[in-house]
Amino acid sequence: MTAFLAQNLAPIMFASLVFFLLLGYPVAFSLGAVGLAFFFVGVELAPHSNGAITLSWHLLQSMPGRIFDVMRNDTLLAIPFFTFMGLILERSGMAEDLLETVGQLFGTVRGGLAYAVVFVGALLAATTGVVAASVIAMGLISLPIMLRYGYDRRLASGVIAASGTLAQIIPPSLVLIVLADQLGRSVDDMYKAALLPGLMLASLYAAYVFIISLIYPAAAPGLPAEDIHNREADGSRGLLSLGVLALLSAAFAAWMMHGSQYAGIDRGILSLAWGISFALVAALANRALILLSGRSLLSTIAERVTFVMVPPLLLIFLVLGTILVGLATPTEGGAMGAVGALALAAAKRYSDNDVRRFNFQIVRQAAEATAKLAAFVMFILIGARIFSLTFYGVNGHIWVEHLMTSMPGGMYGFLIMVMVLIFILAFFLDFFELCFILVPLLKPAAEAIFRVSPEAVAIAKTFGFAVISATDASGAVTETVADVTPFVIWFGILLAVNMQTSFMHPPFGFALFYLRSVAPRETYRDKVTGRLMAPVRTSEIYWGAVPFLCIQLLMVALLIAMPSLVMSKPEARKTRPVPEISSTTSTRPAPATTDGHGFAVPPSPPPMDGAPDVPLSGAGAPTLDMRELPSFTAPERALPRLPP
Repeated sequence: MTAFLAQNLAPIMFASLVFFLLLGYPVAFSLGAVGLAFFFVGVELAPHSNGAITLSWHLLQSMPGRIFDVMRNDTLLAIPFFTFMGLILERSGMAEDLLETVGQLFGTVRGGLAYAVVFVGALLAATTGVVAASVIAMGLISLPIMLRYGYDRRLASGVIAASGTLAQIIPPSLVLIVLADQLGRSVDDMYKAALLPGLMLASLYAAYVFIISLIYPAAAPGLPAEDIHNREADGSRGLLSLGVLALLSAAFAAWMMHGSQYAGIDRGILSLAWGISFALVAALANRALILLSGRSLLSTIAERVTFVMVPPLLLIFLVLGTILVGLATPTEGGAMGAVGALALAAAKRYSDNDVRRFNFQIVRQAAEATAKLAAFVMFILIGARIFSLTFYGVNGHIWVEHLMTSMPGGMYGFLIMVMVLIFILAFFLDFFELCFILVPLLKPAAEAIFRVSPEAVAIAKTFGFAVISATDASGAVTETVADVTPFVIWFGILLAVNMQTSFMHPPFGFALFYLRSVAPRETYRDKVTGRLMAPVRTSEIYWGAVPFLCIQLLMVALLIAMPSLVMSKPEARKTRPVPEISSTTSTRPAPATTDGHGFAVPPSPPPMDGAPDVPLSGAGAPTLDMRELPSFTAPERALPRLPP
């Protein structure tokens, strides 16, 4: 019995953690307690494990160092910066201005308010990265307006909750920072890979609203004509002026980027910066012209859209643009974003002459909320470090890797099984807990599968990634992916989109809880019309979330079926010639070969005088198998006698 427990301590440890989590104990303390308890058990069972357990009491001395490594992690320092930035923007009223302006812009279009919520949700996601701030802000502002104009309660609740969760996938997202840290990859690479899936998800939300507005027009009506403000003196809306300003801004951006070496996302970000800069200068010049001569070249709606849209767009460039272009690290970008949010809030207070836009109380509340979230993340990380120390000591990572790699279906079977597991656990755990508990366990298995799976090799050949071919002793040719980083980033984006469902799961979705906290619970009187309005029931919020939950799962399926949404072909780099090695006693190496995607290297190492002839494949070839450690003891032999 003792030997059985020692050989199966890893699955027992994992099952114990799940048991304590289901009982409702805090995640951080459950991780730490299970890790310490099984460390003691593992040390006692180590002599009976036949080498499966490598724990010893001396290993506890490494625990302070592991905890200090968490505190010295510069990547995770971006989390409090982005949190503070999002809370400042949410409390300064920027979301309110955006929703009101964009809602007026869509006007009498069916579902216009729902489109505005999706658009503003994506924009807030690109500036804040905080789900709670987005959902609460849009719930307080847009839900009463949508109910006032007769929107279906399920559609209104669902679109607000789903649009708020876009902060989970659209950079700068907190979950992408955590995933990049746990997967050991670059944050800016994760950001670049997540940009297109995030925008596609927002487009799918808008497409669903469009379909509903066609099938059930009464569920998503447009605004009445009398409620459209910001009109000109002749009663027109002034949309032509806005269109001309947008075209001129785009033309100026294209002219400034002509001949630039930037491409892809970097080029798009810089073009956006030039375009919004032109629009801002035009709006400021128009305001100066009004003050000097009383005449205006821009319509009211064009000027208002510019002044409302430019600040968050500039903040996007300040934060996301500098990170993606390579001018700043995520931590530095987050710090600039926090300072930029304070500056925008102060400017908003000055321009509107409204002290509620920015004051000491807002800063204090944002700092307190940021400190709570940072402490929450830190305690989970410390508990995860304690748990992982013990779990790796009982060879738990090998157990998980064998369990995952033995799944039928190859790489796609592994991905489907992991996605189903994450989807189920998202009912009970939020994305921080999923990242810190599961991702470190899944990473080794994912890397192993992506390296040798035939499906991964085929995808690598399609995108032009390096593939290594080797022949074993039997003459069989095996192909492996040289660098699995693009596949690991693809895996991380899949996890991020799937973890997004943790905010939308009835009955434990946090976005649903945030919306429930601000949605009316009792009958109330509308402030504008004076009519009595029915409350929003919890069941309506839950049923409204189900279609958008299905859209998120559809996005996961699209990412699995089309890796090109995340991956891209590497840019061709010029190869440098390899200098020839001249020697009088050795032969010249064979000509260098290259596939056009890296440095030119000889097909085999150059020979060296006196070196033994070691085969490169087959029996006697070097191996990375470290199960049998090499011996460094020199064989006994007779030493030469020194002359007197």
